[in-house]
Amino acid sequence: MPRDLHAKPGHLIRRCQQIAVALFLEGCAEHDLTPMQYALLKAAEAEPGLDQITLAGLVALDRSNAARLCAGLEARGLLRRAPDPLDRRARRLSLTAAGVALVQRAEPAVEAVQQALLAPLPAAERPAFIAALACIAAAHNAASRAPLKVAKG
Repeated sequence: MPRDLHAKPGHLIRRCQQIAVALFLEGCAEHDLTPMQYALLKAAEAEPGLDQITLAGLVALDRSNAARLCAGLEARGLLRRAPDPLDRRARRLSLTAAGVALVQRAEPAVEAVQQALLAPLPAAERPAFIAALACIAAAHNAASRAPLKVAKG
């Protein structure tokens, strides 16, 4: 394996993503929650009643994956998908009481995962690291297969 591969930002970002997902799955195993399920639940909690497509954009997830994940969360009784009265093709999302309870129970584990992920960095460097990641993500958002779409309002 060429050593310079391990110095390329794209390769390192992919490795960090693999590690972040592994840490999340391990840390949140007792809640039976994946990172994208958590993201959808948190977005639905923050923006109750949004349509499924808008919510998918808020977590940078493509429509088909969002639909599949939302159906699974609905089947688990965590998310309610109701037809939009103005557009029967659209689904309005909101958390159920069980969804709210799960997000609240999982939050300490999710936060512990975030801290574990950043633990190798000195505390003083963590804000700059997060800012650099946010800068890269924002600058290249349009190049994503599922760009982040911030709600207007």
